[in-house]
Amino acid sequence: MIPTLTTDRLVLRPNRPADFDAYAAFYASDRARLRGGVKTRAEAFVQFAAEIGHWDLRGYGFWAVEETATGAYCGQVGLWYPEGWAEREVGWMVVADKEGQGIALEAALAARAYAYDTLGWPEVFSCIADGNTRSIALAERMGARFDRRHPRDGQADHLVYRHPAPAEVIR
Repeated sequence: MIPTLTTDRLVLRPNRPADFDAYAAFYASDRARLRGGVKTRAEAFVQFAAEIGHWDLRGYGFWAVEETATGAYCGQVGLWYPEGWAEREVGWMVVADKEGQGIALEAALAARAYAYDTLGWPEVFSCIADGNTRSIALAERMGARFDRRHPRDGQADHLVYRHPAPAEVIR
């Protein structure tokens, strides 16, 4: 049921049990503070399972990002709209040793194209933790613009970045 997408350098594929160690390591690190907060391994497992289950509940979700040349797990990218969320989102996370290589941009563009071209979404946003300068820069490279501040799950406000509409996206 979960489609596989390919880009020049990446495969966006269903998550596998073997991906969990790297996923849990990301959420055990300080880097996770800007993506929902640091989690124990057990808490990371619940979130990992929720992201997989999101596909059954909504028909879309997060893909594991794999580097084609090496087969290495690079992180997660996908489409997200859990109960209580403001709107449908494109989101991303990249493991530390793959950061700064354009992987998040390439994968997020593929996910957004899937939302527009396959799912027919008229718009999408990204909800970014205030202070997450790398994600803000990525959203802006994708053409997204700051829209508003949004309270999120009792955490500090997050920044909502609105992506260009499908007709405005250069392909």
